[in-house]
Amino acid sequence: MPFADLNALPLPAPYPGWHAQVDEGQWGEAMKRTRAAGGRLLALWGSDERACSGGFAVHAALLIPDGLLVLSLPLTQTPPRYPDVSRIFPAAGRMQRAVHDLLGIAADGASDRRPWLRHGAWPEGAYPLRKDFALHTRYATQPDDYPFVRVEGDGVHEIPVGPVHAGTIEPGHFRFSVVGEKILKLEERLGYKHKAIEKLFEGKSVEEGARLAARVSGDATVAYGWAYAMAVECAARVEVPARAAWLRGLALELERIANHLGDLGYLGNDVAFAFGFSQFWRLKEDLLRLNAELFGHRYLMDMVVPGGVARDLPLKGPGKLLALCERLEAEVESLRSIYDEHPGIQDRYIACGRVPPTLAEQLGLTGFAARASGLAWDLRVRFPVPPYDRVEVQMATHRNGDVAARVTVRFDEVRESLRLVRQWLENVPGGPVRVRLDSLQAGAFGAGWVEGWRGEVLVVLHLGEEGRIHRCHPHDPSWQNWPVLEHAVLGNIVPDFPLINKSFNLSYSGHDL
Repeated sequence: MPFADLNALPLPAPYPGWHAQVDEGQWGEAMKRTRAAGGRLLALWGSDERACSGGFAVHAALLIPDGLLVLSLPLTQTPPRYPDVSRIFPAAGRMQRAVHDLLGIAADGASDRRPWLRHGAWPEGAYPLRKDFALHTRYATQPDDYPFVRVEGDGVHEIPVGPVHAGTIEPGHFRFSVVGEKILKLEERLGYKHKAIEKLFEGKSVEEGARLAARVSGDATVAYGWAYAMAVECAARVEVPARAAWLRGLALELERIANHLGDLGYLGNDVAFAFGFSQFWRLKEDLLRLNAELFGHRYLMDMVVPGGVARDLPLKGPGKLLALCERLEAEVESLRSIYDEHPGIQDRYIACGRVPPTLAEQLGLTGFAARASGLAWDLRVRFPVPPYDRVEVQMATHRNGDVAARVTVRFDEVRESLRLVRQWLENVPGGPVRVRLDSLQAGAFGAGWVEGWRGEVLVVLHLGEEGRIHRCHPHDPSWQNWPVLEHAVLGNIVPDFPLINKSFNLSYSGHDL
């Protein structure tokens, strides 16, 4: 391990990982060395440790060449502060602002100190993730004059979009600075879906926490459920049975297929190709109905639990899934040929919303959007856990980084997920689907890391007394990818924004914890 000087303790997880407590100098040096080695920041969060150590702490999860490195920096000064990370990893900027809003922990030297999640819902000086903040505290709404960055010049005007939108999507505000229809600048403001998820985790049993984790972002319930369960199993030093791991992989790929099918339909709808929308959503509906029939829930909610899975696949399941996979593959390939050969669609897709590889790497883009911009990274390939260690995942990549590339990667991933599902269904392991968790000790630490359909989902868990949750931080890949959208739209026209936005399909709910 290249960070042996940090005295990091290995994590007993299915992938290589370490946890190290560091000082300020080591914190900054580890960030620089990670960046120099081609690594990136996965997540940054804080915690209130006053009851056990007399202060606060800030934590960071880093992707290093050898795996996952989690750093914990104790903070004893008042008010609590730590060295800024955003100059090394730009994606840290909003995470640092959220840490300050929720805990009052400031990043020394940060260039952007505007509130990110507060929105006037609680007054300055109140910090909801501190342990002495009561969950049900209510405040009168405060004034909230957010200082957007203004672009000035001849012919420049602003177009505010949201936070409430015309469709049934979640709220988010987009402030465009334009000349005519050409976008000069986009500034996002999120946080409208903030729902105290991290506060709600506190004091729960790990079983109760599993239900909450599955509801962080409903379109990635399997990914969050698995990452959370992996974090618990890491803390408890438990391995799940082979059949449970097999069912988790099956569910994760079904979730990936369903989301890509829905988005491919929307990406047709956004260029006025209603036929594509109706056909892809018909196929998605067929999959969701089979999910409900076989597993009891259309979106596979609460299927993954600590120690394994809550439901086994019934005897009729393999046959029905194989039949659906065969039909989906044939119909998706037919629809793909229509998309690829339709001049009106390709005119809208090609060169629209481009994120070149250098920009994607600099900003820390992740998931299928990163793979569409030439960043060949997929956790299922780089650090495969069961059942991915028994198959060879064929990573889908592209270099153009535009809407067309993101659509191409989605089609490729649907085909690959269907292949994986069929391969697993031909080699079904037997045995139990769940094991007991008997060892949950105070102070135990665990991390779970899963390649969800949108990108890497990370859950980091700190256990307290009686094995209850002291701190749980779930992290969505949208934290990294939302800022990239602001760059992807530059130079494009306003009517292309819905198309570019949907080509990423980022989560509001997973971001606004």
